[in-house]
This record gives sequence, C-alpha cells and structure tokens, in this order.
Amino acid sequence: MALKYGLIGCGMIAQEHLENIKIIGDIDVIALADPVEEMSRAACDILPNNPSVFTDYRELLSNVSCDAFIIATPNHTHHEVLKDVLLTNTPVLVEKPLCINLKQCRDILDLQARLGVPVWVAMEYRFMPPVARLVEMCNQNLVGNPIMASIREHRFPFLPKVGDWNRFNRNTGGTMVEKCCHYWDLLRLFFKSNPTRVYCSSGMDVNHLDETYDGQSPDIHDNSFTIVEFENNSRGMLDLCMFSDTVPWQEEISITGPKGRADAFVPASWQFKKDSDNQTSLVQHSNRATAEVVKEEINLSDDVLKAGSHYGATFYQQEQFAKMIHSGGTVPEVTLSDGYWAVAVGVAAENSIKSGQAEIVDQI
Repeated sequence: MALKYGLIGCGMIAQEHLENIKIIGDIDVIALADPVEEMSRAACDILPNNPSVFTDYRELLSNVSCDAFIIATPNHTHHEVLKDVLLTNTPVLVEKPLCINLKQCRDILDLQARLGVPVWVAMEYRFMPPVARLVEMCNQNLVGNPIMASIREHRFPFLPKVGDWNRFNRNTGGTMVEKCCHYWDLLRLFFKSNPTRVYCSSGMDVNHLDETYDGQSPDIHDNSFTIVEFENNSRGMLDLCMFSDTVPWQEEISITGPKGRADAFVPASWQFKKDSDNQTSLVQHSNRATAEVVKEEINLSDDVLKAGSHYGATFYQQEQFAKMIHSGGTVPEVTLSDGYWAVAVGVAAENSIKSGQAEIVDQI
C-alpha cells in the first residue's frame, strides 16, 4: 500500500524531493502547502496525481491525515513548523539545518523526547554514493582509526530563493550553518566522536557584493577555512569556496589514518547535468604499507542523476526514510542529535569568525 506524504514548502529542494519520490514509487504526495502559488504550482506539475493544495501549512495539518511529512521551508521557519508537525504524532523528514540556532534545536529535542515522534534530519550528503562508500571504508578499518579528514567544496554561489531569504544570516544561521552543516555531520560520522573546538576564518569577498534587498546588503560569507577538533583527538578541515563554478570536482574528501588514506571525488553538478552518461564519481584508497592504490568508479542511473543536484543523495535518503515508515521504525538514520551537532559546529564557526578565536562547541 502506498505511503501518503504531506509536503510543507514547495521550493527548489522540495521539488527535488518530489522528483526522487516519483522514481522510488509507492509513495503518494496527497497534500502540499506553500504561501507562494508559483511554488505550489511547480510542485503539482511534478506529481502524477492532484494533491490538496494549501497556502498555510496549519490548514494542511488540520485537514489531511498523512503517514509522513516532509518539511522543506526556509531555515528560519523550521522551528515553528516542526513544533506544529510534531504535535500530529506523524513521522517527519525536515530539511537541513535542523534550526538556525541552538536554543531552537534544544527546544525541538525536548519536544521530540516528550512525544517520541520519529524525526529524520535531511543530511543528504551522507547518502551520496561516493561518500557512503568512504564511510564504509572507514568502518572496514581500511585506513585504521581516522585521525585527519579534509573536505574541499568549490562550487557555484548560493542560488536565488523566493523572497531572497537566503541572502541574510538572520534567516539562514550563516553560511557555516546553512551550507556547512553537511560537512560537520560528515566529520562526526567519519570520526565517531563529538566536536569540541572550532576555528574558522571566513569572508564575503566576491558574491552578492552589489546586491541590496529593501535597502539591506547581504551578509552571507562565500569562502572559508575551518578546523574542527574532536573528543578523540581527531581533527577535520573544510576548505569552502562558493565562487569556483567550473572545477571538475565539487567535493573532494580525504580521510587519513595510520594504515592509509581514502578519497572521494564527486563531480560538479554542472558536469553531470550536462552529460550524465559520462559522469562518474571516484573513490580511491591507498595503503601505506604496500603503497597500493585502489580506484573505484561509481555510476548512477540517468533518472537518479536528473532528479536533483546532489548526485543521488536525495534519492537514497528518501528511499531509506520510506523504508523506515513502511516498517514502522522509530529510529531515523539521521537523528535530531545529529542535526543538533551539525548546527552546533556551524554556530561555533560563526562565533569564531566574529571573535577571531577558536570557539568551544556547545554540548547537547
């Protein structure tokens, strides 16, 4: 029997979720809500059925019974929307970041602990096939206990959003929360340890400098270097550049331990959109003792590649979320705790930018 989903927020990432849900099948999006008619109409155009459409998500919650909800609204609305959805006692997948500050995150953690409703935080980078293979290599002890990890993302600038909400830290939580929460989550996954201290050097040097919105200039940063230290003495580094549009690899990730190094390379989205038939990701492992280098190419089907800009991550995440709902599971693969830590590192990084000093990461 098909699962019945409700979608709250119908913008760009919501439409990517819908494209991937179509491929998975056995899921009917029976209702959606967005205050912007153009977004609702675009979402409806993707769906094979005719869902109920609402401008206020509260009306959706009051009038439609669903097996699960997806929240894909702007970052600064997650806290309010999540609180209302949790009260329906229905499993929910909420887009990243969980919330834009730690007070809001703790509020959601407390409410979920009282209600026991499954909440899956959409950290889709975990589900990119090359990254998932990298995690598997760590779990197989191919590099030994990971000691260092470096992540480079060189990519295009932030895309336009409805009302230009993503141009301001007050709405996004800042670039270190909005964009980089993915990478703080991956570092915790690689090291199996919680972060303790963060130092971030960051700037707004190229993008959005000439833009104004209602007389206000954007304040989101477009490049940074960040170092994160962990309880088990491992450390990770992020090199972020958001004005590097034409590089061949959008993500380059390396994990190093006493036995060797493992690397993952994910093609830039413009490449696999342009010629998906010829685009593969690459995973490589080198053994320190033997100097042997093993390379694996990972291919994705055309329909999954064309259904979004996250190299299959949204598809595999939605597939796992649906399996949880079908099985009656209550423990998401990506928990509220995971979502909290990803925001906590981002908040510490934003504080480090302001103070010029390393900042302690707030514990749950």
